[in-house]
Amino acid sequence: MNLGAETENVEFKKTTGELREGIISLSSMLNKNGYGTLYLGVRDNGEVIGQQIGDRTLREISQAIANFLKPQIIPTITLELLEEKNVIKVYAEAADGPYSAYGKYYMRSADEDRELSPEQLRTLMFKKAEIDIISKSESLQQKLTFNQLRTLYATKGLSVNDEHFEENAGLKLENGKYNYMANLLADKNDISIKVVTFRGEDKSEVVKRNEYGYKCLLLAMDQVLNYMESINETSVQIGAHQRQEESLFNILCFREAWINACLHTKWEKMNPPAVYIFSDRIEIISTGGLPEDLSKDEFFRGISRPINTKLQKIFGQLGYVEQTGHGIPLIVSNYGKQAFEIMDNYINVTIPLNRKTYEYDESAFNTNLELNDSQRKIYMILKKNPDYTIKDLVRESDMSDGYVRKILSYLRKNQYIERIGSNKTGCWKFIK
Repeated sequence: MNLGAETENVEFKKTTGELREGIISLSSMLNKNGYGTLYLGVRDNGEVIGQQIGDRTLREISQAIANFLKPQIIPTITLELLEEKNVIKVYAEAADGPYSAYGKYYMRSADEDRELSPEQLRTLMFKKAEIDIISKSESLQQKLTFNQLRTLYATKGLSVNDEHFEENAGLKLENGKYNYMANLLADKNDISIKVVTFRGEDKSEVVKRNEYGYKCLLLAMDQVLNYMESINETSVQIGAHQRQEESLFNILCFREAWINACLHTKWEKMNPPAVYIFSDRIEIISTGGLPEDLSKDEFFRGISRPINTKLQKIFGQLGYVEQTGHGIPLIVSNYGKQAFEIMDNYINVTIPLNRKTYEYDESAFNTNLELNDSQRKIYMILKKNPDYTIKDLVRESDMSDGYVRKILSYLRKNQYIERIGSNKTGCWKFIK
């Protein structure tokens, strides 16, 4: 039997005689990815050869790891029977590093354990200090309540231990004070989350500004999702043999981009994620850029290096995120890698809007009609979509509601068109 090749997260050793090297590999894997698996009784090429097991073998492995891998971890050590051969599997997972083995620090690279230089160690320690900083920093506000968060847990059918809820959720520091993550998830806070709509393709004119903050982050996040779903109108094209529906944008892609922005932003910078809606696109902005140990290639493959690990745990418990890593690949499959603008301090995700443009077919248009360009545009949109409402015309023409009504009034007054039926269920009839 063959277990395959060694990787950044898997190491093979033939016997417990190589336990020292195995412990070095464990520390190396923990420093690189936060988890790793060591097999004893397997050759470097993955061939299972088996390992002799005594009464104290597993205990001696556990004691060696406790004595020589620092800070201490509690690995899972199991005995597995593979093709009638005993193999020892040691799995370790932790996030409080960096970790040393026998007094030295290592980092995994492919299937190698490389000793870190003092400079590399300082860099690693700096990066580790950035992880989960919102759970390690004290909140400026200490009079906090969490009824909204408790309700979310209850609606998901998850039990809530009232006495220890705040500690179990990771909302407190060791000194008993609330951390900054608690501020994010509290019933009331100072976090403002904005959705801003602009008239054109730039920020020169604001049409609408929605604000959903000052409450539990998860509720504010849901409110943004609900609003975006409400404006994601579906246009219907009816042909000779089929009915085709097209949404303004892919709501699943937006959801993934928005939740990632809320989860992975560097909240300690006091700059919440935001949504900007232009006439041709939606932009989702988050603060922080990519983690230093995550390449763009890994990012686009859906590999995650969460900065806010405890916040991610809560997101996962409440069903907002999964550990499948499909969100980024989903966006790339729909809009390409160009949908992401990755900067040092920000990530901008752009989702194009499915705005239809209408090119006038002069052969089908009565050129004798005395209409200006705007009137002709509305006339042609109605020619193609006689069931359109005023709201539809505003969306498709990029004209204001008042201007569209003015044009319709002119067309009706001069007997170009007339309305048959009600405003909601009727249609337009063409006289000229």
